[in-house]
Amino acid sequence: MNADNRKGELAELKGQLRQLAGSRAPGVEDLKRELYKKVISYLTVGIDVSSLFSEMVMCSATSDLVLKKMCYLYVGNYARGYPELALLTINFLQKDCQDDDPMIRGLALRSLCSLRVKNLVEYLVGPLQRGLKDSNGYVRSVAAIGVLKLYHIAPSSCTDNDFPVTLKALLLHDSDPQVVANCLCSLLEILSIEGNVSEAALREKESLLHRNVILSLLNRFKEFSEWAQCLVLEVVSKYVPEDAQETHDMMDVLDDRLQHANSAVVLATIKVFLHLTMSMADVHQKVYERIKAPLLTLVSSGSAEQSYAVLSHLHLLVMRAPMLFASDYKHFYCRYSDPSYVKKLKLEMLTAVANESNTYEIVTELSEYAANVDVAIARESIRAVGKIALQQYDVNAIVDRLLQFLEMEKDYVTAETLVLVKDLLRKYPQWSHDCIAVVGNVSSKSVTEPKAKAALVWMLGEYAYDMSDAPYVLEGFVQSWAEEDFAEVRLELLTAVAKCFFKRPPETVQILGAALSFGFADANQDVHDRALLYYRLLQHSVEVAERVINPPKQAVSVFAGDQSSEIKDRIFDEFNSLAVVYRQPSYMFLDKDQRSPFAFSEDTGSSIIGPQSPGREDLPSDIDARDNDLLLSAHEKEDSRAVSNGSHGYSSSKFHTLQEFTDSAFAPRSPSPTQPIRNARATPLPPAAVSSTAASPLLAVDDLLGLGPSASAEPFPPLKLNPKPVLDPASFKRKWGQLTVALTLEYTFPAQAMVGLTGPQPLVRHMQTNSVQCMASGNAPLKFFFFAQLADAPANTGFFLVELVVTTSSGLASAKIKADDSSLAPAFADSLQSALSKFGSL
Repeated sequence: MNADNRKGELAELKGQLRQLAGSRAPGVEDLKRELYKKVISYLTVGIDVSSLFSEMVMCSATSDLVLKKMCYLYVGNYARGYPELALLTINFLQKDCQDDDPMIRGLALRSLCSLRVKNLVEYLVGPLQRGLKDSNGYVRSVAAIGVLKLYHIAPSSCTDNDFPVTLKALLLHDSDPQVVANCLCSLLEILSIEGNVSEAALREKESLLHRNVILSLLNRFKEFSEWAQCLVLEVVSKYVPEDAQETHDMMDVLDDRLQHANSAVVLATIKVFLHLTMSMADVHQKVYERIKAPLLTLVSSGSAEQSYAVLSHLHLLVMRAPMLFASDYKHFYCRYSDPSYVKKLKLEMLTAVANESNTYEIVTELSEYAANVDVAIARESIRAVGKIALQQYDVNAIVDRLLQFLEMEKDYVTAETLVLVKDLLRKYPQWSHDCIAVVGNVSSKSVTEPKAKAALVWMLGEYAYDMSDAPYVLEGFVQSWAEEDFAEVRLELLTAVAKCFFKRPPETVQILGAALSFGFADANQDVHDRALLYYRLLQHSVEVAERVINPPKQAVSVFAGDQSSEIKDRIFDEFNSLAVVYRQPSYMFLDKDQRSPFAFSEDTGSSIIGPQSPGREDLPSDIDARDNDLLLSAHEKEDSRAVSNGSHGYSSSKFHTLQEFTDSAFAPRSPSPTQPIRNARATPLPPAAVSSTAASPLLAVDDLLGLGPSASAEPFPPLKLNPKPVLDPASFKRKWGQLTVALTLEYTFPAQAMVGLTGPQPLVRHMQTNSVQCMASGNAPLKFFFFAQLADAPANTGFFLVELVVTTSSGLASAKIKADDSSLAPAFADSLQSALSKFGSL
């Protein structure tokens, strides 16, 4: 319907409603119904029919209940948005509140309270007072909820007219159970509203938990609806009985609710039982046994959503009393028809109930899931097997099962298994021999996930002495450094290569040099810093480096990530709520003060993202010479090196300690004029203590590791820039199109600097004082094109071009740098970052 047709249709409707407003002719009510239905249908699809407000109100003078309902629906929808129109409804709503038909009285009172216009509060008080004393239960129940609506609009008007007191009286003495339930609902919400901490409110809260109130509710408990029963049970769960006998009497009254078909009633009853018996250890234990059967029945008989909610509560109970559910582990086996979220939770349940008696059956079942077509469930099942192993239940058999997963030759199965084997070795070092024998057969090319790569690399470094191919597998990882996208793997690779060097130095020395070289130029600041740390440790002393990088380790007893007991107790206190499903106390997902304003990125902060990932041409020459050798298998390497046994730079057979190797390596030597230096496959050296020696000279370390004099990654010398460079826009555009990006830079402006960055000009003027000129800038978003020139460069040469984009919300600036001489780009990046860091500091 276009705009013109709509206006015509509404005008026609308006005229028809006006004609029927005062008509008493036969059939008028039917015509009104048809017109009202059309208006409501327009309202439902989002068409604005507020222009018909007065006509709709005039036609409301009828005894037809259907017309009344549609009119109230229309009025309630537009009254809040059009307060001036809401005044038109007051007279007819107040009149309807005194109608002879109790249904019309109740509907009118509900509509009057739903207007929620603060200026109309004075018109609500009288109808509410009459409604709370009405002879009909429906009207009283509507009025009870109306009090709550009034409190949200004007709390003072609600309390000044003693509405909470009236609700309390109805709660105790009204004959209609629905009225009692609505009174309880309104009182609970009024007293729980944030900021309602007056002495009167506190007294009312205490009075709701008075023994007389609780007993009154329990005596009428079976009269309430399921919703009302849940409400009453929530109140009862906060009550503290006077003695043990009263506790037992209350539990006897509620015992049959455990067999209720509604899961909400069952869970609410369980919460009451658990909280009433918290101080009675023996009874509390029996409660667990009593509630087990109802919960297991709900898991298997309800919908998937109900099963998930009940399983979440069962998981909480199992964490508190795992032995009680150990014999019922088969209830948590996954069914084919279960959705993935239910299967995942059942796997957690199987992990939680595992003990010495059922571990074999549970692990056997979980092993079947590892071949599931649902990859996510297969992964979770493998993790579950690993968690059971970490609980010290029949570790021997579980380790065998995990190692069998590696033979399935599925990438995701291999990845998850490698991560778990790593954790097992950290906790049970005594299983290293069996695990490493199998892990050594895993092809590194089949491992593609970052966590799995990091786990494999960790094992290669940690058990390099036991894995004969460790240096050569690490060599392959180092060679593909440029293709590795995840800093987690590169960090682990640096450490693993260093550990391997301490254990098998002749075979790893040049691999370590290549890894450090790549680390110095890495875009990630953590990788760069770790490489620089390891280099300086080696420069200082090999003994110190080994003590820092590869110290003696003890078995891990507890892994991080488990919830604290305090958090679990707080979740238990909020049993039968979303806190159990979310596994967080409610304040963590409801209270805004507990939410962090934004999530920190791992790249937050200023860092130079150095030259684009180094390619093969950036490898040291000695590694280039080994390119063909890297493609050979382990046995082919053995054979090829056996042929050229006399050509190696080092022979491990004459070195028995790492210190002997480094002493020999630092000694002056003449490289072979005809053969490149290649790593020797040596018999792994036995671990030995490193004797204390003085720090080796810097050049000796560089020479040993195959690094050039610039490998120390010290800051670049400052560039001298032309304070007034000249470059016309056409030349800038041509150069920008011809040159490639030499490197990128990220910098985060501090908060005080962002205050002054109200537009492009402040930063443009600041950069000009640092010999960096602006070619163009924009304001949405803040974007700049800068250029600079070397001080003594000939005309049209020595230029640096920069595209800088600033995100004002976070202060993050990203820059692309192009240069006539790309080798000077890192030095210019230092100068540019230094200039940006000075902005806003003066």
